Amino acid sequence: MRIIAKKPLRAFWERHTDAEQALKAWYHDAKQADWKSPHDIRQTYATASILPNNRVVFNVRGNHYRLVVAINYDFGIVYIRFIGTHNEYNAINAEQV
Repeated sequence: MRIIAKKPLRAFWERHTDAEQALKAWYHDAKQADWKSPHDIRQTYATASILPNNRVVFNVRGNHYRLVVAINYDFGIVYIRFIGTHNEYNAINAEQV
């Protein structure tokens, strides 16, 4: 998959250093993946939440943080839409970010 963009992940792990390894691992896995449908994601990330509007929520670092992405399955593109704590996640509409 092509991931747009790594910069928000890097900015987040610079503020939350405990998330760095988990986000780097997710980035590596996603970059190597060939997700054609939500089912493909669930094969690797069983706890991922599949939402409307091609949004997927990943639990990061033992569910300490949430990563929301939008995926264009036809073109193999993952758009980073949000990364934050549970409180920050609760303040957004993950289907719309």
